[in-house]
Amino acid sequence: MKKVTIKLPLTRTEKDDVFVGLNGKTYLIKRGVDVEVPEGVAKILERREKMLSDAMEFEVRSSKMLDAM
Repeated sequence: MKKVTIKLPLTRTEKDDVFVGLNGKTYLIKRGVDVEVPEGVAKILERREKMLSDAMEFEVRSSKMLDAM
């Protein structure tokens, strides 16, 4: 499988390493450093970020709707 280099951001709220499983293999991705991972792992992490972003947008919209009631 093709390898890609990624770097997960290290922030005040996001400090923990990220666990990913793919095809029976597990990866513990360290934040704040460049890491070479299989392309599939990078795609999983991209989808994870998209889902987290979508969830936050939903929470904001829901709270605005509740405030308007």
